Amino acid sequence: MAFLSPHIAFPNGTCREALSFYQSCLGGELKLMRVGDSAMCDQMPADAQDKIMHGTLTTGQFVLMACDALDPRSPYAPGNNIAMCLNCSSDEEINTLYAALSEGGTVVDPLNDMFWGGKFGTLIDRFGTEWMLNFDKAASVAQLTFERAENL
Repeated sequence: MAFLSPHIAFPNGTCREALSFYQSCLGGELKLMRVGDSAMCDQMPADAQDKIMHGTLTTGQFVLMACDALDPRSPYAPGNNIAMCLNCSSDEEINTLYAALSEGGTVVDPLNDMFWGGKFGTLIDRFGTEWMLNFDKAASVAQLTFERAENL
């Protein structure tokens, strides 16, 4: 079953600072991936290399995801920097949810296999809400392997 996480884009390279602040307030484990450490580094300008491509703050209660606002298609403005991210548990689930949520809306990024081993797509639904859907194939394979091992 899919679980929902908020995703925040921060302006002016402030993602690292914001997530560190949230960690000091809320606790949890902080993981940050710089643009320069990603498979996208060759496609990004030099001044973006130290910015955060993907960050997570994980506690026992929630996962907060974030990045530095890097997409020129949607420049940062207060109010447009938060999206709902559905983390799906199967290929069938992500396809079904993506099709349902995009009905009457706008496809921003079609579902595609991504460099991190996931399947990902972005859309804006007919009410103007941005949705990011992700299926982590590697985690799914690891979970199936664990479940099969438990049943031996």
